[in-house]
Amino acid sequence: MYADGACRGNPGPASIGASIISPDGIETDTVSRRIGRATNNEAEYQAAIAGLEAALSFGARTLHLKMDYELVIRQLQGRYKVRNERLKPYFARLQELRIRFDSIQLESIPRALNKRADELANLALDTPEG
Repeated sequence: MYADGACRGNPGPASIGASIISPDGIETDTVSRRIGRATNNEAEYQAAIAGLEAALSFGARTLHLKMDYELVIRQLQGRYKVRNERLKPYFARLQELRIRFDSIQLESIPRALNKRADELANLALDTPEG
């Protein structure tokens, strides 16, 4: 699964994107939606949450989460502490979702390898509301 958040301003209008890929390389589901006003960190967390929820809805038991945003990955790995009070509820939600998987791998990837999730996040942000 690839996930990404988009934000215009920090904070500002924000959106999320996620692409769920099957083990055989087929995109099985996507998430692309606005989330209102948020910081970049909040958008990234919400993208990961939405992607994990989507994967669980399809019955996934194992997951490889790939994001180009190191903060979320490093915090989930326990390498960075979650100090920002606004991020703590998102972190807690991700922890709740993680235990529902048999196995979850976390990977920080270069931005160039996260194009589909970035595209989905920006599509939601660029699409007029209504």
